[in-house]
Amino acid sequence: MTFGEHVFLYCERGTNEAIWAEPINAISNAGFLLAALIFWQLILWRPRDERSADHYLLMALAFLIGFGSLAFHLFADEGTALADVIPIGLFMLVYLGFALNRFLSVPPGWTVLLVLIFAGLVGAAMQIHCWDGGIGLRGAAPDAKPCLNGSMAYLPALGALIIVGMVAAERHHKAAPYILGAAVVFAVSIVLRSVDLAFCDRLLIDGREVGTHFIWHLLNAVVIFLLLRASLEAGVKQETVVPAHAPVPAPVEAVPAKNELKESPEVASAGEEAALKAAKPEPELEIEPEPEPEPEPELEPEEKKAAADGAPEVTPEDELEPKAEEVPAPKGRGKKKPSSPD
Repeated sequence: MTFGEHVFLYCERGTNEAIWAEPINAISNAGFLLAALIFWQLILWRPRDERSADHYLLMALAFLIGFGSLAFHLFADEGTALADVIPIGLFMLVYLGFALNRFLSVPPGWTVLLVLIFAGLVGAAMQIHCWDGGIGLRGAAPDAKPCLNGSMAYLPALGALIIVGMVAAERHHKAAPYILGAAVVFAVSIVLRSVDLAFCDRLLIDGREVGTHFIWHLLNAVVIFLLLRASLEAGVKQETVVPAHAPVPAPVEAVPAKNELKESPEVASAGEEAALKAAKPEPELEIEPEPEPEPEPELEPEEKKAAADGAPEVTPEDELEPKAEEVPAPKGRGKKKPSSPD
């Protein structure tokens, strides 16, 4: 195989090696470019926090699909065939990983493993060839050709769309309608790609055999746009960043337990302190019983008589207490003692 060797796969080209041998197939690639441009505008309309690098990567791959397919349908050689299939393969792998991780929340490790398994299925499907009365691996028969005109390689992608769309629909994800719609359109486009050579002489435009491959282009442009539109429903995870100048809110202290009172923090307001004081139970005051009055002693007849005459009452304590001796008051210092006669 050499890069300059021509490849004749589709009805419109036939065996013509001219650059403009497939005008309709070439022009229909404008659908991929239009889908990418519309998606680009949708991204620009979104707030910055809802955009991500994944959106721009998928958009770039959509542009590459359009330009690669255009180059192949102009030159139709082995080199441009790689420019046609490589962007398509990359788009399938990247989008599958994106859908598993962002739509279905599959962990990154499992996402990589599932994408590798998908790539293996696509590679195995490309090795399946068909011949008259048989199907098997490449080289099993001398007249073996790729099954379904080479469309077998796209069946794993169709299955992945159906599975991801159904799981997303079960989880009520907003991207599910777009993915399932893309799966339906993709199934129809695979059929039209497969029957391109079979219906070559039945579909004529201006007396020219064109086949159905250009419809594959137009429908696939719709598929890619639906998938790109679904990617906008994935959302972007944003971490809340607290500015350096923003005040840090004070932690709220828990209400103290029963019969326990904690001191209010310095940042607590007067209302919080009042609430804490109100929550504190006041200790119960013990009321001491008042002493009973002592009964007055009965007076003797003589004491009763003295009391009647107005004399001061004499209690038993006064009788027992000894009377203090009367001490004469000291003489004042200002008075002079009269001098004795000489």
